[in-house]
Amino acid sequence: MARPLCMIGLDADDTLWQNEQYYRLTEEHFRALLSDYAAPEMISGKLLEAEKRNLAHYGFGIKGFTLSMIETALEVTEGRAPGTVIGKILDIGRDLLQHPVETVPGVQDVLEGLAGRYFLVMITKGDLFDQERKLAQSGLGDFFDAVEIVSDKTATTYRRIFSRHGEEPERAMMVGNSLKSDIVPALAIGAWGVFVPHELTWIFEHVEKPVYAPRFREIQALSELPQLVERISADG
Repeated sequence: MARPLCMIGLDADDTLWQNEQYYRLTEEHFRALLSDYAAPEMISGKLLEAEKRNLAHYGFGIKGFTLSMIETALEVTEGRAPGTVIGKILDIGRDLLQHPVETVPGVQDVLEGLAGRYFLVMITKGDLFDQERKLAQSGLGDFFDAVEIVSDKTATTYRRIFSRHGEEPERAMMVGNSLKSDIVPALAIGAWGVFVPHELTWIFEHVEKPVYAPRFREIQALSELPQLVERISADG
């Protein structure tokens, strides 16, 4: 007999609150700053390359993104980017760090329905200070039994988190908008993986859907999660 579902992990950025849309707006501003030096598509391509290169050095988050913008500006201008442009890049990076938090529709009702019945843990990656700021501003912190801010999301990460909070992966679920970070690594250790698509997801997070994995599920909105959890719990 399957063991009951006890723990639910939830991603934060673009699962609990909006995030990628602000990066896209910042990138548009960045491309406009460099419009005299290169075509918009080239700037975006160079920025993506810089972000990927720098993940191992700066990790995920706004600070690394800002440094990647500066590196890109120096590259496309062949080192001739004026100080005013670098200053503006720093300004838009700071603006991104101060942007108000916008939660996804219905998230509070979902968490209210699950809290107390399941052990809820927010599992998010990125800059520690920024993620703590967004959690505080969201007003959602009281619904969670634990918060884990990690440098990356891998199978090892999830196994460690579930174990630290007293559960085996078979009794846990991970919910999020990134197949690469939220779903595939959780499935790899035997947990449930619930994919909640978001219309804006960073290209780095794109992988094929693991449609043949027996514990993979997909819902179209977070509001569908409680019903899915009930079905899984009942079947278990």
